[in-house]
Formats: sequence, C-alpha cells, structure tokens
Amino acid sequence: MLLNYQLKQSSKHETVNKSEIIFIIHGLFGSLSNLSSLGKELQSDFDVILVDVRNHGQSDRSTTMTYQEMANDIFEVADSLNIDTFSILGHSMGGKIAMTCALLQPNRINRLVVADIAPTSHVDRHSDVFTGLQAVSNSNVKNRAEADTVLANYVETPEIRQFLLKSYQRGDNGFRFIYDVDNLYQNYSVIRDWPEQDSHYDKPTLFIKGELSDYIDQASQQSIITLFPKAKLKVINATGHWLHAEKPKTFNRLVMNFFAQ
Repeated sequence: MLLNYQLKQSSKHETVNKSEIIFIIHGLFGSLSNLSSLGKELQSDFDVILVDVRNHGQSDRSTTMTYQEMANDIFEVADSLNIDTFSILGHSMGGKIAMTCALLQPNRINRLVVADIAPTSHVDRHSDVFTGLQAVSNSNVKNRAEADTVLANYVETPEIRQFLLKSYQRGDNGFRFIYDVDNLYQNYSVIRDWPEQDSHYDKPTLFIKGELSDYIDQASQQSIITLFPKAKLKVINATGHWLHAEKPKTFNRLVMNFFAQ
C-alpha cells in the first residue's frame, strides 16, 4: 500500500545523499502531524518523510494490519521515491513498525530510533478508548466540544481526549475521525502483539523511554538486546508514554544527537 506522506527536504541545499533521509512513523490513533515538530528540527540536516500509517490520516483503509504489511508499506514509499537506504524513527505502534522494517531488511536501515515501546506483546490498554470513540462516531455531535463531552464518559484524562479528538475533523458530511475506528478495533489484538523474529539488527539503535511509562519494562530488556544488540536506552524523567509531546525539547535533543553521530 502506498501511504500518504509528506517529504520535507533539508534546508541544507547541498544535501544530496539519499542515506540522509529519516522516516518518521506515528503511533495508534495518530497521523503524520504528531511528530511534525521533530521533523522540522531534523530538517535542518536531513530530508524527512512523515507518513500516515494505513487506516490513519489520508492513507488508504485496510482490513488487515500485520506488522510485516505495515513495514512493507514503508518500503513501498521508499521505493516509489527511489530511496535505497534510510534511517527510521517510530513511536509506540510506529516503533513496532520501525523495528520490523529494521529486522526485515537491515541492509536498508541505517539507524533506528524507537520511542517508548518494546519488541514484545502488550496488554489491552484501550478497550475504554475504543468504546468511547465508537460512541462519538455513533452520536450526532456537531463539534469537538460536544465530542469531548461524550468521550469523557469513557476516557477520564483530558490530555488523552485532546489527542484522540485532534483527528476528529470536519468533512463534507460533518465531523468524522480521520483514522478508521472500526478497522483499528478489529485489528487491535494484532497491533498490540509482536510476531516472533528469527533475525536481528546490529546497527546503531536508540530506545527512548518515558520514566512513568511501563511499555518498556525490565522483562522486555532481554528481547531488546537479543534483537538489537547495539541498542542504547535513554530515559526521560517524569514523562509518560507520550514523551514526544510531554517533553518535546528533551525528546528532540536526544533524537538529534543520535542522528548527528
């Protein structure tokens, strides 16, 4: 599937090396705009490509969302732009896509950044979210404020509601989510799973963890080392799963420093 993407060319006009390209992949319920501030900073030195994952944003809809399929979507974008090798960063679900890309075709991935996710299966954390999103979709609300009132019955944290409703946008037939709630719900067990891997990626890798998040825990560290033997871990203090939004300056600095090496 050829995903919707944005190519942001480096402000350094002399940058012509195709290896100086970084793909950025958002997480579940997101879109390519989620990490745009990071993209702007990286753009000072690199060409940057932000994508909408299948069933998100302006990309096509699909009834299947395996990690191999979603990794192949990334390679299809690269192939369409005649990009042979590139670096890649992903947050949460996007981090699992990025890891899968590196494990499937390690020769094409120069560097890897994984934001607050581990190469393991994760427990169900979003049942209430899906119920709330379906309630909003089935209601007759006319704006985000009314949608927030409905969603608050299912999702207590205002910041999470704000993130979820960022993708609740006005279209020709009224407001709608720009991610496909039904397809995401049907594929949620696959999204939170992690397929067994028999390969490894031995190039520079950075995992960034939010101190208050448990998506990367003690038990998952062995899986990280096995699959990514050159991985380094950085922790952002007093930060949860949405570390790039909670501490953007710190997160962006860690990423910039890693890619500058």
